[in-house]
Amino acid sequence: MKKIFIIFTCFAVGFNAFAQEKSSKEIKGDKKYFVYSFEKSIDYYSHTKNLTPEGQRRLAESYYNINQNFLAEEAYLKLINTNQGLVPNDYFVLARLLKSNGKTDQSLIMMDKFAELNPNDLRAKDYLANKSILADLNKDNGKYVVKSLDVNSDADDFGPIFYKDKIIFSSTKSAPKMIVKNYNWTGKPFWRIYIADVEDGQLKNAKVFEKSLNGNMHDGPASLSNDGTFMAFTRNNYSDKSIDKVVELQIHFSTFADEKWSEPTPFNLNNTEYSVGHPSLTANGKTMYFTSDMPGGFGGADIYRTTKNDDGTWSKAENMGDKINTESDEMFPFIEENSQKLYFSSNGRFGLGGLDIFVAKLNGTTVQTVQNAGFPLNTVADDYAVIVNSTSTKGYVSSDRAGGKGGDDIYAFDIKEEEKTEEIVAIEKSIEGIAKDKNSTPLKATFITLFDDKGKVLDTLTTQNDGAYSFNVETNKNYKITGKKDKYNDGSTDANTLSDVAVVKADVVLLTKKEVVAEKIKEGEDLAKIVDFNNIYFDYDKYDIRKDAKAELAKIIEVMNDYPKMVVELGAHTDCRANDAYNQNLSNQRAKETVNYIKKSITNPSRISGKGYGETKLLTNCPCSGNVVSDCSEAEHQKNRRTEFIIKSTGKINASEKLTDK
Repeated sequence: MKKIFIIFTCFAVGFNAFAQEKSSKEIKGDKKYFVYSFEKSIDYYSHTKNLTPEGQRRLAESYYNINQNFLAEEAYLKLINTNQGLVPNDYFVLARLLKSNGKTDQSLIMMDKFAELNPNDLRAKDYLANKSILADLNKDNGKYVVKSLDVNSDADDFGPIFYKDKIIFSSTKSAPKMIVKNYNWTGKPFWRIYIADVEDGQLKNAKVFEKSLNGNMHDGPASLSNDGTFMAFTRNNYSDKSIDKVVELQIHFSTFADEKWSEPTPFNLNNTEYSVGHPSLTANGKTMYFTSDMPGGFGGADIYRTTKNDDGTWSKAENMGDKINTESDEMFPFIEENSQKLYFSSNGRFGLGGLDIFVAKLNGTTVQTVQNAGFPLNTVADDYAVIVNSTSTKGYVSSDRAGGKGGDDIYAFDIKEEEKTEEIVAIEKSIEGIAKDKNSTPLKATFITLFDDKGKVLDTLTTQNDGAYSFNVETNKNYKITGKKDKYNDGSTDANTLSDVAVVKADVVLLTKKEVVAEKIKEGEDLAKIVDFNNIYFDYDKYDIRKDAKAELAKIIEVMNDYPKMVVELGAHTDCRANDAYNQNLSNQRAKETVNYIKKSITNPSRISGKGYGETKLLTNCPCSGNVVSDCSEAEHQKNRRTEFIIKSTGKINASEKLTDK
């Protein structure tokens, strides 16, 4: 559902200003890009000899927006390899592309890089907390049985919603008009609201729903109160004349009385500076969840909640918080009140591909847990706009997954018996604790994760100034709690609710790396077995120290200064490209550059030495000598362009030796 992204956020990548001037062709490409003529922008960008980093990024996004994902991947890799004008989000977007293209391993490498550069980003934290369950998300455990619908066509069909015994949805199906206006981006007609009968699990007899509610641009998706008399729906801001060229979304309302729908009235929170859309009404129509990229959110499009005042206006928007929202896009909320679940889609939380379906369990207005729905509800494609009936037995989802009839199709799904009978477990107990250091000082900004006894993530939060955390949990269960914080080693503790205690106390203690080493030395462990230096990496055909490498070298320097007798030897390597002699010389330069960098900052500099190995010790099977041309990805070549560190000697370490804080 790529066309929705730009309407909301215009790819919030964080463009930088570049010293390189743009050519006339690139400027023309920008103009086409901003009016969604992506095929034309590609033509200009791809025929520009020296694209700026911004132009290269927009070329990649243009390919992505017309579903040319592999060309988008190639264009983004070229941007990454230039190492100019990059922002951390470039690695995130490339990771998402790689995953959508079925290249999971390479995607994880890019996400590791993104998390390293942006450790406090909500997307990075969610990735680190959940990447271990990827295999489980890909398994079909039989919970959902998904089937395509006959109503789908070569048009875009999406956004279903229940309306009495029928289904309302949005579509680009051509209306019976003499003149049909097409959307510049897709070349298809604008979205209109349709209604269909439900017969034998299929949607039949689709026709335009209430012509007076369908205008000249996009209309839909919609939401209705249970009695079918109050409707909220998304539409373009027809009167937008802003200079940013982005036509924002708005929410409008209509009431059914005297056998007709009233003239649409605008949501009082509509704004010409940002979008609001994707409404989901509660049964009585007095609470609404919706999506917006309004200022003050976490970034991209966030999910908000509002309630109707006595005078018919709506209260100030309440952001649903960082258990749901991230710096990317969270969209298409759907509230199912009987089970107290909020379904939504996100391309920021860890998932299988583009937009994934997530399920949040609510307790009133509090978000308790958020889980990825997993395969087959989610795929490597965009899966979104899910709805579930009041008995949690059936539902519908929109997707542009492989095997569909159009760009976006509607799929029906059944929910197996175990899920149907599932209810929110009564909260009987809680686990409370404090994230603290070895001196019992509370640690703020600590990322806390709650796991069940099978390692499944149940909940996460970030501590405030008091370091405190609290989780509502089930009785008679075993749990694990972990804490992550910059400049500290991960901490963890176990807890259980097997006793009669209502509130279980479980603190997490985090130690610095030096404190961990000191503790292990006291226990008699050899320092060489304790300290594990990470590799550093180099750009293609370069030997200068990168920013990410400097951060790792700073850790090595710190440890070597803490242990003045430690001797370290490093080995520098290249990938297979270029001849053996050239690569040997390049690795020698990398070794020399790294050694000199460390020598400047440690006592007794003779303790650090290094040598180059060229391409003789490849970590990945990527040979390309002689007439052999490697077909390895850039991510695989990157693994080989490394410098490794080996502790040759620690000197004599006494159990009583103490580390000094710098």
